[in-house]
Amino acid sequence: MALGFLDRSRIVAPPGWTRWLVPPAALSVHLSIGQAYAWSVFKTPLEKTMDLNGTESSLPFQLGIVMLGLSAAFGGTLVEKNGPRWAMFVSMCCFASGFLISALGVATGQFWLVVLGYGGIGGIGLGIGYISPVSTLIKWFPDRPGMATGIAIMGFGGGALIASPWSSSMLGTAPTAGTIATAFLVHGVVYAAFMSMGWLLVRVPADDWKPAGWEPKTDHGAAMITTANVSAANAIKTPQFWLLWVVLCFNVTAGIGILEKASPMIVDFFKNTSTPVGTAAAAGFVALLSLCNMLGRFVWSSTSDLVGRKNIYRTYLGVGAVLYLVIALTDNSSKVVFILCAMVILSFYGGGFATVPAYLKDLFGTYQVGAIHGRLLTAWSVAGVLGPLIVNRIADSEKAAGKSGPALYELSFYIMIGLLVVGFVANELVRPVKEKFHEPVASGTAARSEA
Repeated sequence: MALGFLDRSRIVAPPGWTRWLVPPAALSVHLSIGQAYAWSVFKTPLEKTMDLNGTESSLPFQLGIVMLGLSAAFGGTLVEKNGPRWAMFVSMCCFASGFLISALGVATGQFWLVVLGYGGIGGIGLGIGYISPVSTLIKWFPDRPGMATGIAIMGFGGGALIASPWSSSMLGTAPTAGTIATAFLVHGVVYAAFMSMGWLLVRVPADDWKPAGWEPKTDHGAAMITTANVSAANAIKTPQFWLLWVVLCFNVTAGIGILEKASPMIVDFFKNTSTPVGTAAAAGFVALLSLCNMLGRFVWSSTSDLVGRKNIYRTYLGVGAVLYLVIALTDNSSKVVFILCAMVILSFYGGGFATVPAYLKDLFGTYQVGAIHGRLLTAWSVAGVLGPLIVNRIADSEKAAGKSGPALYELSFYIMIGLLVVGFVANELVRPVKEKFHEPVASGTAARSEA
């Protein structure tokens, strides 16, 4: 239970407090934990200094995503109960500690400490931090839920835009165990300070608050439920929850497979061409993908407020499959085609994350949307293992067979196409939630504190 200054009751906004201070608070946390998407910058240095292969060096990242989903699922109810300040503070402690433990692991040559620190403890910080502002933002912005969650969650996608060049500059051109350990140490200290801005600033609205002049509409073209709430316990009993689970899992798998291996992938892809990609340019590619990931979270989720969540997921999944096919068919004949397709795929990947809280709100109402969102993020845990595992295992296997260039990744791309098609079908099957799962009208508000 949250105590003292961390308690939800201590952060209820006074009259006249502007809701536009909540997105910056959320961004300070999401920009920090979004460093996870820059993990590929550390892969090659760790492989060289600790004698690892590509599959092994992805373990901290994979465990981090697994723990993100699990901590979000099991911690979602606590986040709803104790409030966003408590959640952001816990996230800061875990995420920063993960870096410090990883620094110790590299300095002592114990890779298991890197896996435990960055992946295990840091991953808990990822999960709690990720869901910490979602329910609060939806309550502050009932008139624009897609935009509001997009603003915050774009920070997670854009975290690597800052972390990738920063980490790369700290590692230098010839990283050693000492420089890697120092980089982890500095990251932990700096992120702890930056994340503190979030938990100090965040506030929650009073129970009877609503935007000036705004009234709930019975149908705005994007919602599939507008007058009912569904509890977290009931939500997981609905087919809609599990269809969205499949949609999120496969959309994430398709994007995270590229993102986790982005730096070595573009080097491998164009290694045997007349215009190979160097280490610095590869780090720039990671940053570029992070920019698309970040912008996609805001642009596509805001667009979903206009066109509806189901339609926007049709774009993510259907067009995403086509783009993967284009990359597979063109091989390394055009660097521009490869980069552009990867950019759009990563924008869809980010957009899927930012849109799903609003999709859940449309289906299940605002009652326990934070806890429902946390449970849905178990799909991310599965995808965090599945995507990198597919890409790394196949690439390692093809390399062992003497192949190089695009041949290392072609099979992975076709698997991603298949997964996106399955996700597209799952999205088509989503229908309004049946009335038997709805909460009684009187309990929707009264029970909020019990979430």
